[in-house]
Amino acid sequence: QVQLVESGGGLVQAGGSLRLSCVGSGRTFSTYAMGWFRQAPGKEREFVAVIDRSGGTTGYADSAKGRFTISRENAKNTVYLQMSSLKPEDTAVYYCAADRWSTSRSAGVYDYWGQGTQVTGSS
Repeated sequence: QVQLVESGGGLVQAGGSLRLSCVGSGRTFSTYAMGWFRQAPGKEREFVAVIDRSGGTTGYADSAKGRFTISRENAKNTVYLQMSSLKPEDTAVYYCAADRWSTSRSAGVYDYWGQGTQVTGSS
């Protein structure tokens, strides 16, 4: 079992940057692919980015490409989401999630979730 805790959210002006962190518990963190998802008020949870177990393969939603970067440090049980050129439409609660088997873009296959961290982009 993995427990995940996100941090780093906040209020940022349009064009600004934030780095989200997600720390996982346990000694098996490196055996999980990790994803970032977000959910805006009144909307469904959507995929943002994913990284495989080693950090060698990443994937992004079209809305995140060129602006967000996902990375991980397995020695620290941590996955990051570096966000730049933030827009008001990036406003959402951001969640990290762990998947034992694949780098999926579907929220339904992820086994473990953090509690989320709020990101608010102001215009």
